[in-house]
Amino acid sequence: MKQDWIMITRQTVANKIAAYLHGEISLAQLVDWAESAIRDGEFDERDIDVLRSVVARLGVADVRAFGLEWNDCEQLLKQLGYSARVDIGAA
Repeated sequence: MKQDWIMITRQTVANKIAAYLHGEISLAQLVDWAESAIRDGEFDERDIDVLRSVVARLGVADVRAFGLEWNDCEQLLKQLGYSARVDIGAA
C-alpha cells in the first residue's frame, strides 16, 4: 500500500541520516525508509540524480559488503550539500 509522501528533498534525506547518527532510528529503519523512498517516493526534480544516488546507497546499508560507517554518512551528507560534526557533552 502506497503511503502519503511528502516531497523527498536534500533536507529530508539529511534529516534521516542525522536521525540515524543520533541514534533516533536504527540502521534497519533507515534502510526500510530508503527502500520505500526509492520504490514509492517523489523526489525533488531539481536534485533527483543526487537524491536517488544517496537514497539508493542508504537502501543497501544493511548488506555487509556496503555497511554504513561514519565516513560514509559524512560523504553522503557532503553530496547533499551538508557537513557533519560531532558535539560531545557531559552525560
